[in-house]
Amino acid sequence: MNQLVQISGAILILAGYLLGTTGRLDINSRSYLLINLIGSALLAGVALLDRQWGFLILNSAWSIISVVNLLRTRRGPTQQRA
Repeated sequence: MNQLVQISGAILILAGYLLGTTGRLDINSRSYLLINLIGSALLAGVALLDRQWGFLILNSAWSIISVVNLLRTRRGPTQQRA
């Protein structure tokens, strides 16, 4: 089961990356951010259970970044300062 969760998380992150870099998905879109959030959260959970601290830090940071950007998309576009 652990391997299935790891593979699912990795596939989600890689699929988001592939879709974003090929222009099929806007890297600022909610879909892209959700794909990354779910994938990285799965991997962070497995890393926590397996006490793999480096992977936990990496995937937790990726999850937090995704959440922050998802919250920003809910607020709408930000205005640039002059």
